[in-house]
Amino acid sequence: MPRYALKIEYHGGPFNGWQRQAAGQPTVQGAVEAALGRLEPGPHTIAAAGRTDAGVHALGQVAHCDLVKIWDPFRLAGAINAHIRPLPVAVVACAEVADSFHARFSAVERRYIFRLVSRRAAVTHDAGLVWQVGHRLDADAMREGARHLIGLHDFTTFRSSMCQAASAIKTLDEIGIEVLDYPGGQEYRFTLCARSFLHNQVRSIVGSLERVGAGSWAPDQIRQALNAADRAACGPVCPPQGLYLSGVGYLADPFAA
Repeated sequence: MPRYALKIEYHGGPFNGWQRQAAGQPTVQGAVEAALGRLEPGPHTIAAAGRTDAGVHALGQVAHCDLVKIWDPFRLAGAINAHIRPLPVAVVACAEVADSFHARFSAVERRYIFRLVSRRAAVTHDAGLVWQVGHRLDADAMREGARHLIGLHDFTTFRSSMCQAASAIKTLDEIGIEVLDYPGGQEYRFTLCARSFLHNQVRSIVGSLERVGAGSWAPDQIRQALNAADRAACGPVCPPQGLYLSGVGYLADPFAA
């Protein structure tokens, strides 16, 4: 059976997360599998690089599927997109890959973006796509706090109590904070990169850094919270709508061709 890698973009607002759930719960996985079922008799099960939560978006989610028919990848992407409309999901790239490729287990890097907008007027065009606060933030203070999180650490403080990972020890390779002009305010764009993340790790980190930027926490409190290895030491977990799975890295990019 030929295997295909799919690069998928979606707006997470209408979905109860990526992972297929009980009947009646709309999910991105369920929508893609239903589209595949219209191309070939099912059932179909696809595997993804990451399971995004309800309300979280993706610019570069990667999944793989096994099909009976040999498809031209370009035509397969178009056929899936035709059957998934009008849901806000699109296959933006498709490639035939070896049987050894696994969207989750072959991944060596995952990248997330979090968009935080500071302005007093309600956002309109970006409603549901950013986290909005009404106060300005100190980007330099947030960067100072973020430096404590780079490297290999026990991230117990910054993971959900429902996290199923066997260990909270992870290596965070990068946290970048960019300040962009935004009509009537500023956008603070956080970029985080690691081989893998814990459940709610990104939202927990950004929520804590926002407290630093607002002046409620000193930058060193991020180090203190990390060293506490206690979920109670975490700042508020920010809402999901500003979070995007922006890309997944592999030793060999399946979409390079």
